[in-house]
Amino acid sequence: MMVWAINMLVLSIGILIVGMIKPNWILFWMDKPVRMPIVVLSAVLFMVFAVMFGEATKEKQQESNNSVQQLNESKGDVTPTVEAADLTKVEK
Repeated sequence: MMVWAINMLVLSIGILIVGMIKPNWILFWMDKPVRMPIVVLSAVLFMVFAVMFGEATKEKQQESNNSVQQLNESKGDVTPTVEAADLTKVEK
């Protein structure tokens, strides 16, 4: 999902730059395109990028926490123990 988010960022920046220079390339179906719809479109795409990036980061962090927790649990099963010495059979 991280790759999709980065692609969305590149797309929104590309649409913004191209649309500010030549708005009729982006809004080709309009007779006299203006720049405001291009700004709105790129802002919406940037918001989608931000949400996707946040979710991908959260998912990645949860996976790393789960792997650390599983590693700690597996180490806990093999904890070495030391038996106490029997001091009742001490010779005098």
